[in-house]
Amino acid sequence: MDLGLRHLSLSFFLMIATTVVWAQSEGENTLNVRLQALSHGELRHGGLDDTHTENNDETDHAYFLMGRSRLIVDYSRPHLETKITAQHSGIWGQKGQGSFNLNEAWFKLYTSWGLFAQIGRQALSYDDERIIGPNDWAMASLSHDVIRAGYEGYGHKAHIILGFNQNAENTYGGTYYSDGAQPYKNLLTLWYHYDVPIWPLGISALLMNIGMQGGIEGGTNDDVPENRYQQLFGSYLTFHPNRFSAEASFYRQVGHNENNAVLNSWMASVKMQYEATRWAQAIAGYDHLSGDDYFAVPRAGQLGVVRHSVLKGFSSVYGSHHKFYGLMDFFYVKTYLNGFSPGLQNLFAGCSIKPWKNLEIKLMYHYLAMSTHLKGMDLTLGHDIDIEASYQIMRDVRLSVGFSYMDGTKTMEQLKRASDKDALQWAWFSLSVSPTLFTTRW
Repeated sequence: MDLGLRHLSLSFFLMIATTVVWAQSEGENTLNVRLQALSHGELRHGGLDDTHTENNDETDHAYFLMGRSRLIVDYSRPHLETKITAQHSGIWGQKGQGSFNLNEAWFKLYTSWGLFAQIGRQALSYDDERIIGPNDWAMASLSHDVIRAGYEGYGHKAHIILGFNQNAENTYGGTYYSDGAQPYKNLLTLWYHYDVPIWPLGISALLMNIGMQGGIEGGTNDDVPENRYQQLFGSYLTFHPNRFSAEASFYRQVGHNENNAVLNSWMASVKMQYEATRWAQAIAGYDHLSGDDYFAVPRAGQLGVVRHSVLKGFSSVYGSHHKFYGLMDFFYVKTYLNGFSPGLQNLFAGCSIKPWKNLEIKLMYHYLAMSTHLKGMDLTLGHDIDIEASYQIMRDVRLSVGFSYMDGTKTMEQLKRASDKDALQWAWFSLSVSPTLFTTRW
């Protein structure tokens, strides 16, 4: 992080702290201790790995159970909030002890007139979470070691997020950052949101400067360690008149990745929703993510590597990917063959109904296609159908189940080396228990 940015963040924090100390008065203290226990099971068939064996159909299916437990401690008083979330996640029967970490550990100082500073490990969520979100479907989920500061009031929200990551303490200079808790070496993000007072219109603007560690530790010449920067910027709009709502976004991605390749990509989306009644909604939309211009599709057993001078496949970096592009996650969990990205078109439509109070059912259809025209290949990747049902058993217990089916094409089979393209299936269940164990005020 540049010295000027460090001085700026320190000055802002000192201003907030001074104001809070001056303004603080006796008030109510609140302490909450909560538990979140999530049990999750899946049945997968095809799409991600080519495991087809003619002599043993059992290898076509993968079954597993996983779990995540969180202990959450919240404390608040006037002008101060803190939160610590201890988390354990893993597969049932996994050798070792799974993954244990602090998912969140932060404190927040704020004033009565809108300024705030939040420091520590925190889950971030902005707009529709396409670019920055907690990705809570993944057992580990996402959190960031950052300073977040800004202003919120009178319809305006302005945030600055600063991150600077190392693997260890150092005495002189910087250290090479690789395989750490975060994918980036440093991060600068600016976000602004405005709610128009007369119209039901919200406008957001986002600018990210992401520094990735490039080169090799101790390397020389072309492999010397250095930060390589990419920029992602764009806007997100919401419009909610009466029973109708609409969302739209556009983002550009430029700069260089960690391998020093030039980035030049973009994405656009639109989503519309109509609330026919309190118990029924209709949803439709379209996403377009840019892709690389060309690709040599090799035969099985061949590499077919192609070096692109400019990478045009858009990446929505730290978003909650499972919310978009179909629930089977074929397009973000695992890359295409040799890292090639043909982009993505996602045309979707569906509905959400509530037959009775505690039950919600969703049905969605996705038409999925490449955004790049490849010689001798059809654009269509497949047709995906997702069915979800969620039932609130009691106040803090929820059961969710789902089933997805995808009719893939020859194009998808070639690009992802996926077998059984015509019978891609995925079923899952999730049981979430989130009681409040202890609350006190004084």
